[in-house]
Amino acid sequence: MDVLTLLGQLLNTTLVFSTALIFASLGGIFSERSGVVNIGLEGLMMFGAFAAAVGGYYAQEAGMGELAPWVGVLSAMAVGVIGSLIHAVASITFKADQTISGTVINFLAAGSTLYMVKLLFDGSGETPLLDGFSKFAIPGLSKIPIIGEGIFNSYPTTYLAIVLVIVVYLVLFKTPFGLRLRAVGEHPSAADTLGVNVNKMRYIGVMMSGLLAGIGGATITLTTTGTFAHNTISGQGFIAIAAMIFGKWNPLGAFGAAVFFGFSQAIRNYVQLFEWSKNIPQEFIYMIPYVLTIIVLVSTVGRSSAPKALGQAYDPSKR
Repeated sequence: MDVLTLLGQLLNTTLVFSTALIFASLGGIFSERSGVVNIGLEGLMMFGAFAAAVGGYYAQEAGMGELAPWVGVLSAMAVGVIGSLIHAVASITFKADQTISGTVINFLAAGSTLYMVKLLFDGSGETPLLDGFSKFAIPGLSKIPIIGEGIFNSYPTTYLAIVLVIVVYLVLFKTPFGLRLRAVGEHPSAADTLGVNVNKMRYIGVMMSGLLAGIGGATITLTTTGTFAHNTISGQGFIAIAAMIFGKWNPLGAFGAAVFFGFSQAIRNYVQLFEWSKNIPQEFIYMIPYVLTIIVLVSTVGRSSAPKALGQAYDPSKR
């Protein structure tokens, strides 16, 4: 294998691993820009991965062919939103501690999805294998050395994630909606005084986080694993939170951080191809993405400025 081909494949694998992180970190930005901490991204991704596997499988069994994966994505979006509503009601309406509420979502998703898999599939610990998305090469562009194989020969969800980064950036920083969402995360009392419904905007932010994190979970099921089990997500939601923080709650920054973490996972896979890696315990190789996550988080402590009202419940009657 020549160097150019290897670099192209490494870039392609990086983007494939980054896709789920991009979706989830963008979702986290919507929630936290509105002032609601969302530790529950891991659980919301788990809900999405489960729903995509189940919805895609039954759509496949119904003979929907190439539409089956898209049914899985829609299922993931719906279940992700429902899961996020639990967090929204607890933390916004009932003003529960947002960190605890998000942690509960993670535990709820871990237990309920595994229970439902066993219930639906005769006690099996994972869903049946399904046909997910196939890679699609963009004519002409896919022939460009390195970036052609790396960027323009990928899954539909990867293309969607890259486009969505630009869309979310424009929505947050170039539209009235984005201004209102950021306002309730910075100065909710001032926004309320100007007629912005703070709790409504926060509900929208949290629901958007569920929708996007659900798609993030779905991409793992529909592109890399083909099935859902208890370890399908395995910390990806927490890495997405790290990408969001490292990216300073900015879609472009989060995209760069997600690609960095995706690269660390791709390197983990490619390292195992070399003979010298056989002398390294596999556990150490699989630790690479998580160790880098810790290093990045430690290095950004005190340097990232979160929305000022992040984590603070708001009571309109006390303004």
